[in-house]
Amino acid sequence: MTDFPHFAVPERPPGPMHVNRPSGERGHAGIQTFMKLPVCLTPEDLRAGQMDVAVCGVPWDGTVTGRSGTHLGPQAIRSADYLGGYGSSLPHLDVRVDPLEHLRACDYGDAEVLVGNTLGTFDLVREFIGGIVGAGATPLILGGDHAITWPTATAVADAYGHGKVGIIHFDAHADTAPDSPGSLASHGTPMRKLIESGAVPGRNFVQVGLRGYWPDRPILDWMEENELRVHFMAEIRRDGFDAVLERALDEALDSADHLYVSLDVDVCDPAYAPGTGTPEPGGLTSADVLRAVRRLAAEVGIVAMDVVEVSPPYDGNAGITALLAHRAVREAMTGMAMRRLGLTAPDYVDPRSAGTGVARTYRTAPPKDAP
Repeated sequence: MTDFPHFAVPERPPGPMHVNRPSGERGHAGIQTFMKLPVCLTPEDLRAGQMDVAVCGVPWDGTVTGRSGTHLGPQAIRSADYLGGYGSSLPHLDVRVDPLEHLRACDYGDAEVLVGNTLGTFDLVREFIGGIVGAGATPLILGGDHAITWPTATAVADAYGHGKVGIIHFDAHADTAPDSPGSLASHGTPMRKLIESGAVPGRNFVQVGLRGYWPDRPILDWMEENELRVHFMAEIRRDGFDAVLERALDEALDSADHLYVSLDVDVCDPAYAPGTGTPEPGGLTSADVLRAVRRLAAEVGIVAMDVVEVSPPYDGNAGITALLAHRAVREAMTGMAMRRLGLTAPDYVDPRSAGTGVARTYRTAPPKDAP
């Protein structure tokens, strides 16, 4: 922690710091930590608090090729919630599990960004995420543009072993370009960088939701040569999302020992996620994505997740894209808690929320001879 000349940071014992009141403050009150979680600032804080989950931000959009503004994503995602969290009972109504009853979670703040310095920033991000994983916590990362997945997933692979981590990547775009005009790093290149570096082998890479008019044939050929498993929206339209998700679940368990989920909000149709830099019509629904994240966290298990490409300037007054991203992180936490509880059955739903499956009539039918 840096000490500025005009402000001496007081010494304190390591551990999580509670900066909000434990009850009574709803989402829009108090200090905007994610779900009103306590704050950790160092790996020592994480260790002292025995944290299972560290929600953190990477406010970077220096490598966008479309509409900018994703550096404001972490702030918007944290403040999108009207519910609050820490100190309140907030069970997920589908599965009747409150993740905060079973996980120790904190807000770890944001990675440092060096404005105008892409590779310097990425080095800092890699170190930042490495500190979380090294302290035994699972990073749930708020972006930022999708280029951040290059340093964040590399940091996770550094910890678990290169070639041992697989990625399920929800996106409208493949992000496997060899470069971007004028730069080797952009939000269109991170997956290629991960695969070419050996951190994540192509066979351990599963993509879901691709559509539109890019990439071109040479990049698609490269993806095939490197054995990426790709599920285009054409397949989802033909076979249904549930069938394709089952294939992705199987593939996630095929070659890798650990799973990283990368969620670009533009995998959703712009009707559900307008606040993003490169919207592409014809995508998934928010319900599809939220259930998929929860299933992966519960049935497969995750060691990290990023949610990227939320651009608040294009999200309108409703902020529905930031809310979707917020809920995706909550779904991941719910799935992690479910896995800890042994609730790993495919597409588990609590019987109290599943309904009876039959019609219930409370009206007495009139006699047949009634006028």
